[in-house]
Amino acid sequence: MPIESGNSAAARQVKQKRKSHTLSIRRTNSSEQERVASQREMLEGQGAMMSAVCEEVCVQSVEDSKLPPSIRQTLLELFGQIEREFENLYIENLELRREIETLNDRLTAEGQTVDGGDLSKGQLKAKASHSTSQLSQKLKTTYKASTSKIVSSFKTTTSRAVCQLVKEYIGHRDGIWDVSVTRLQPVVLGTASADHSAMLWSIETGKCLLKYVGHAGSVNSIKFHPSEQVALTASGDQTAHIWRYIVQLPTPQPVTDTNQMSGEEEVDFSDKDEADGDVEGPNESPTIRIPSTTLKSHQGVVIAADWLVGGKQVVTASWDRTANLYDVETSELVHSLTGHDQELTHCCTHPTQRLVVTSSRDTTFRLWDFRDPSIHSVNVFQGHTDTVTSAVFTVGDNVVSGSDDRTVKVWDLKNMRSPIATIRTDSAVNRISVSVNQRIIALPHDNRQVRLFDMSGVRLARLPRSNRQGHRRMVCCTAWSEDNPICNLFSCGFDRQAIGWNINIPALLQEK
Repeated sequence: MPIESGNSAAARQVKQKRKSHTLSIRRTNSSEQERVASQREMLEGQGAMMSAVCEEVCVQSVEDSKLPPSIRQTLLELFGQIEREFENLYIENLELRREIETLNDRLTAEGQTVDGGDLSKGQLKAKASHSTSQLSQKLKTTYKASTSKIVSSFKTTTSRAVCQLVKEYIGHRDGIWDVSVTRLQPVVLGTASADHSAMLWSIETGKCLLKYVGHAGSVNSIKFHPSEQVALTASGDQTAHIWRYIVQLPTPQPVTDTNQMSGEEEVDFSDKDEADGDVEGPNESPTIRIPSTTLKSHQGVVIAADWLVGGKQVVTASWDRTANLYDVETSELVHSLTGHDQELTHCCTHPTQRLVVTSSRDTTFRLWDFRDPSIHSVNVFQGHTDTVTSAVFTVGDNVVSGSDDRTVKVWDLKNMRSPIATIRTDSAVNRISVSVNQRIIALPHDNRQVRLFDMSGVRLARLPRSNRQGHRRMVCCTAWSEDNPICNLFSCGFDRQAIGWNINIPALLQEK
């Protein structure tokens, strides 16, 4: 037999190694494909089982539910979308895990080939660890990007250190529609309630200082005179009342005790303080029964009222589709502002100019200009698709409007064709307020939430709400108090209470 040369024998050995390597790769790919197929089959089996269980649960819930069929169908469709979204994420997760394992195996094999010899287990472990960490970081980035739409819906709220509940003002027997803060000393809080009364409160202690019971219907609005101890209230009895008040603030001892406590202890102390004094405070406080001035020209509910700059005139908004301008000294009707097609919901005056804005259920709000005595111009803002619940001025040339269409719009008075910013929310918006100094918008919602936004529409925070603190029913109104060191934001709701909040504005803007 012929004898093979050394070169041919070596070539044959190399050929056999290549062949065996090719076979091993084929086997690896085959086993990998089988494993992926089995995972897919397992996933499909789990999905089928889950779908069957969900279907059974949905059928059971539909049979037991008392919701209308249209709402049930909408809920089922939404849950189906959520299920499909998470199923896609789960499949992507399986694919990413498979890629990790494949790349780890490949990196390990390449490490042996590059070094040209047997690497120690420590070296292989170090290389694999390094490559895995890089891949892990890449996967985290990819996963975050793929789930950003879902995660954004569950965005964490601002910490309690930024937004703290300080005091609760409890004593009304029905829902509170409006809340306001005096502009001069002594600084007190005013509330208007459906129980036919308005109350003045000590901000520091939470005690009722005075009660006004002159109205025969729900008190829908309360506003304080800019320079005198005089209040203006609007009511469902088709009138607006002007009445004088004199209050004496109690000793500020509870404030010192509260400031020495931590944030959570403040809430506990406030709850206990209110529980001990809820009933006695309003009953022991002085009561005013007769107004100094009664304004009556409306043929329907007076839903809101406000002072014009200077405090010599007031404007009222009514369900009779008109707004009236009165002279305070003579109680005479100066102008009747007509033009809205449906009931008015709110009115607001500019802090430094003779401008009035009225909102209505006709999806519009109107700007009335009284700066020129001989000309009373009006401009109509159209941008909402549902009731405009309120429209308020800012210090500059802006108006902010809120609506039942779940949007808030910021308008420039110099360009009224379209809003300069739009805030979209998940619930109807009630009477909003804007901080004069910081230009922060506070939005009270039907869903019991209070959210804070800046003028460009960027969300800053959501006020804490849980079983222990926050509103338990619809939040009707918010009001800022610029210079109060204890509470600089107040909210009221249909849960019969007003709440004082301390907003750490520098920290809030820093988080932005």
